[in-house]
Amino acid sequence: MRIVVKIGTSTLAHAGGRLNIRHTEELVKTLSDLKNAGHELIVVSSGAIGMGAGKLQIARPKDMPTKQAAASVGQCELMYTYDRLFSAYNHTVAQILVTREDFDRVTRLENLQNTVYRLLQLGAIPIINENDSVATEEIAVGDNDTMGALVAKYARADLLVVLSDIDGLYTADPHTHPDARRIERVEEITPEIDALAGGTHSGLGTGGMATKLIAAHIATGAGVDMVIANGSYPALLYDIVEGKPVGTRFLGKH
Repeated sequence: MRIVVKIGTSTLAHAGGRLNIRHTEELVKTLSDLKNAGHELIVVSSGAIGMGAGKLQIARPKDMPTKQAAASVGQCELMYTYDRLFSAYNHTVAQILVTREDFDRVTRLENLQNTVYRLLQLGAIPIINENDSVATEEIAVGDNDTMGALVAKYARADLLVVLSDIDGLYTADPHTHPDARRIERVEEITPEIDALAGGTHSGLGTGGMATKLIAAHIATGAGVDMVIANGSYPALLYDIVEGKPVGTRFLGKH
């Protein structure tokens, strides 16, 4: 199975932006085990700006130059961490930085696809992120939920897993409605489903449930199943890959 795993900032970092070592190590261990089981993995990782801000010991930046500077610092930290942890399990990672134009222009999209396919053939794990240090539009507007869905679509993945700080899609905002019920399975994204989207509650991430539903439209429209699950429990990935009712699963259109 070809699996795209989108990792949110809240999964990788503490509230102050510093690396959450325990979560990240558990996540890499689980991903490595899935790779050992024969699955092809592509990681779409958030966290560059948040981790850069943490390393620079500044608050999460709001102005564009500081966001770009933080992304530059954080991207080094992010890839160093992934390379070190995956290497412990004898897996090779590869960095790919992309912008919206890489999906919008045919030639650039073909180049991106060729690179990803060849890396998978060679047994490497592509780690994809937005090129936040130069792409101002992507910092201001884009999000890695959409990025994950686009990667899953054009990499012809079987499954997209979006790891976040929430257990899935609920009938109401679980932060304010204790009786909210998690929706296990969505066969069709109706206007009623879209209406359930709320804002983000993480101080580090840029995406909320609305961006995840946009991603679900993209992924399922391309025939890719998508699961929203809590990144605090990496072992859930085993159950998700086996098709068990974890988080919220959006069924791809076939």
